[in-house]
Amino acid sequence: MHVLVVHNRYGSAQPSGENKVVDQEVALLRAAGHRVEVFERRSDDIAARSLPGKVAVPLLVPWNPAVRRELAARLRSDPPDVVHVHNVFPLLSPAVLAACADAGVPAVATLHNYTQVCPPGTLQRDGRPCTECVGSAPLPAVRHGCYRGSRLATVPLAVSLSVNRRRWWSGVERFFCISAAQRDVLVRAGMPAERLAVKHNFVPDPDARRSGAGEQLLYLGRLAEAKGVRLLMAAWDEIAAGGGVGVPLVIAGAGPLEREVTAWAAGRDDVRHVGLYDPEQCRRAIARSVAVVAPSTWLEAFGLVVVEAMAAGVPAVAAGHGAFVELVEDGVSGLLHRPGEPAALASALRRITADADRNREMGRAARRRYEQAFSPAVGLERLVEGYRCAIAERSAPARGGDTRASRGDGDNR
Repeated sequence: MHVLVVHNRYGSAQPSGENKVVDQEVALLRAAGHRVEVFERRSDDIAARSLPGKVAVPLLVPWNPAVRRELAARLRSDPPDVVHVHNVFPLLSPAVLAACADAGVPAVATLHNYTQVCPPGTLQRDGRPCTECVGSAPLPAVRHGCYRGSRLATVPLAVSLSVNRRRWWSGVERFFCISAAQRDVLVRAGMPAERLAVKHNFVPDPDARRSGAGEQLLYLGRLAEAKGVRLLMAAWDEIAAGGGVGVPLVIAGAGPLEREVTAWAAGRDDVRHVGLYDPEQCRRAIARSVAVVAPSTWLEAFGLVVVEAMAAGVPAVAAGHGAFVELVEDGVSGLLHRPGEPAALASALRRITADADRNREMGRAARRRYEQAFSPAVGLERLVEGYRCAIAERSAPARGGDTRASRGDGDNR
């Protein structure tokens, strides 16, 4: 199969789970003998633009006509069987869908978050769940400045969501939702259910697995409010006040709360903030852990670190909402805590560290769950199946009332 992957790479200042997923899928397909090419833009390149070029970037978020022309020409000169779209923000834009329609090539799209119904893609505001824009015009997001706390920065995302909604829904043959929880939200928001398929992300089998009881609790991720970092700090303070759990908390990552985390951890024996780990350090750290902690306060669409822990035979302590509910079998392969409650998280951390035999049993169950649902073999099967379905649907007679982006709509958005 000939596949063209379309992706706007996130900045390299901090690790991106989405970039990692894209790279792993490309490598998986190529290893299986498929021909895979990449059409991409890099957010890192914005810094090198002239001042007028930087000022123009927000104008390209809803629509980048140069990308449409470039991609359409590439698709016509060497047509792939299918185009797989990932992130299009900020430099690609939904113009990539028009290019696919121009060239008559079927498109699939992985939905890594909730940007189809929420401008910042988080379904969260001020640390709490928010669905004000779901199923309606995204004016509340602009009013509240939901993207980076800025009304001005939110406008291009809100405009893109509004003017391109129909293009997304008609121009993509199949959407890959990365969890059933995400799919449920999108169906309730009015997205076409028949085109929303659940395809979990896979994780490569690591070269490091846990062999003993573990020596630490590990938080591995972005240091941000939505990831539950402040919640974790509050829960750990409660644990420390009660005498601790016998192992330290290791926090690996960077983000907007880094200075706060650094100050909180300073001078403590029970906490280590280690900054960013490279991929190999991440794998080794997970394999040394009693458990991985994922206390997100927003509705995670997936939870890559939880599955990476499963692959290493390590249980997770995760918030009991969003995708975590389908990833972690509570009491079997890990523990779920009541979202947003420090006391509930503290209780779960005490339980996961209290019984070494039970913890090892959970780790074995987590590994079995990984092998059954998140291994490369399973990931490849579901990915190729999705491509074949999209190709077949594009080849079938047009759906009644289905207006494609290529059918005379020019640049109208």
